[in-house]
Amino acid sequence: MKTAQRFKLAAAALAIGLSFATGATAATSGDKPSVVIVHGAFADGSDWAKVIPLLQAKGVNVVAVQNPLTSLEDDVAAAKRAIDAQPGKVVLVGHSWGGSVITEAGGNDKVSSLVYIAAFAPDAGQNSAELGKDYPTAPGFAHIKADASGFLSLTKEGMSKHFAQDLPAAATSVMTSTQGPIQGKSFEQKLTVAAWKTKPSWYLVANSDHMIQPALQRDMAKKIGATVSSVNSSHVPQQSQPAKVAQVILDAVNQSK
Repeated sequence: MKTAQRFKLAAAALAIGLSFATGATAATSGDKPSVVIVHGAFADGSDWAKVIPLLQAKGVNVVAVQNPLTSLEDDVAAAKRAIDAQPGKVVLVGHSWGGSVITEAGGNDKVSSLVYIAAFAPDAGQNSAELGKDYPTAPGFAHIKADASGFLSLTKEGMSKHFAQDLPAAATSVMTSTQGPIQGKSFEQKLTVAAWKTKPSWYLVANSDHMIQPALQRDMAKKIGATVSSVNSSHVPQQSQPAKVAQVILDAVNQSK
């Protein structure tokens, strides 16, 4: 056989192999929904840096939204863009303020289920601020400060002793510097959709939370009919106990249709 013919046959075999491999990969990734994660106030997408690799190790495609934190509408729009960019179904995850965002954005037809991590879960017609009115004020609220434009941030003490009290000082120092301030009016904006009414949901309660009272978390989880689990952590179990958070998300992924 001539060299040119051998080259053509080898190239054809390689093309077929690559086509098969690509098809197999697409089929495999298509078997599972993607995960879109919405961070909360006083944070950014890097808040999930410990959980994301655990999900990826299980073959899950993960996208962390970078919320502008300028309004409910703006954050919902950012989440919807991330949802629309995924190739198939989506498990939508929200932490803290991100729970309000996924409750609204989760009405998207591509969203198969919702996962709340120590998060707000309002009803349509409610805003986030009113959810805690019948509960004692969470201690971390005393350490929130506002700037001249109405954006809220946490003090260094608030971050280290109330937001993430189970993390080392070196970590909370970085979190204080990189936190995302949120426009305070966002918490007063009412939702128009409550996606948990039509989508299955999971809720992870943080038992030592100083930002959203654990009792409030348990009551919200019950109200939305979520599959509930708990962890003995601060407001950020995704950082202090990422394996437990990843497992809750994987449970939702594996049961999503």
